[in-house]
Amino acid sequence: MNKLILLLLFSISMSAQSFFSDEKDTSFTLNSAYQKIKKEFPFALPSKVSDGISLEKNIEYSEENGRRLFLDILMPGEINEPLPLIIIIHGGGWRSGSKEMEHAIASKLAQHNFVVATVEYRLSTEALFPVAVKDIKNAIKFLKENGERFFIDTAKIVLMGQSAGGQLASLVGVSDDAEKFSVNYNTKVTAIVDIDGVLDMTTPSESGKDTIQSKPSSGKMWLGYSYKENPQIWRDASPLNYIGQNTPPMLFINSSIPRFHAGRVEAIAIMEKHGIYSEVHTFENTPHTFWLFDPWQDKVVDVVVAFLLKVLK
Repeated sequence: MNKLILLLLFSISMSAQSFFSDEKDTSFTLNSAYQKIKKEFPFALPSKVSDGISLEKNIEYSEENGRRLFLDILMPGEINEPLPLIIIIHGGGWRSGSKEMEHAIASKLAQHNFVVATVEYRLSTEALFPVAVKDIKNAIKFLKENGERFFIDTAKIVLMGQSAGGQLASLVGVSDDAEKFSVNYNTKVTAIVDIDGVLDMTTPSESGKDTIQSKPSSGKMWLGYSYKENPQIWRDASPLNYIGQNTPPMLFINSSIPRFHAGRVEAIAIMEKHGIYSEVHTFENTPHTFWLFDPWQDKVVDVVVAFLLKVLK
């Protein structure tokens, strides 16, 4: 019996390790996203970084066992007082993508008098859940501790993410008191902006993809298990399960693709019960990656800025 258990544990360990790779997954880039949508949306164009913005690249925010993690800071060209901070978490199925992809939208937000940080975190090719969650919490810690250096009003910190980054922004933002994700620091934020990030990982459109063992879903490659193998870890990764009376105001910006709305209605119902403010804005007839492209990006920025002016007073 003991040999059987050891064999099972070894098999699970090897299965998790097989997701790792020494090579970076470059399947999700600005160009690949554009190539995917341009036939159906021929009028769409990749957004560009705005002029008149200060950009400081590759600021080290954390180091663990020789692995250094970096973020980029964008801010208005002239700052006379501490400004609210928006931390942007890129998407890519927890496996691909980069902080540089978010420079265009970050620059437009900086034009509205925000300091904006785009953050690198360890992807599933390198480390399984919940490492990415703790990386982002360490980024919050670094930025709070260096608020004066970067002209940040540390009482006004916003987490914003898109797709997998939206799921992470929501999970980090609603789980500041969850011991399993603790970095021994107060990482509470003031507001959350979730752009097409799933709130309920157990929904069948996410958890039901692993029907062919040789083709694991992005969720399984990040969590290490399919939903059938370990349903609890899929619940642990669901922001919906942490929403409660201490949840900050949330803005949900969605494409017209229902899959990415999973858990939103239930989350809002819990927030309403506790009197917590939320907004929903759906961009009809859009691809999933709409926030990266014109003509939608400017409209997304307008929605984000209007929401933050309400909740950051």
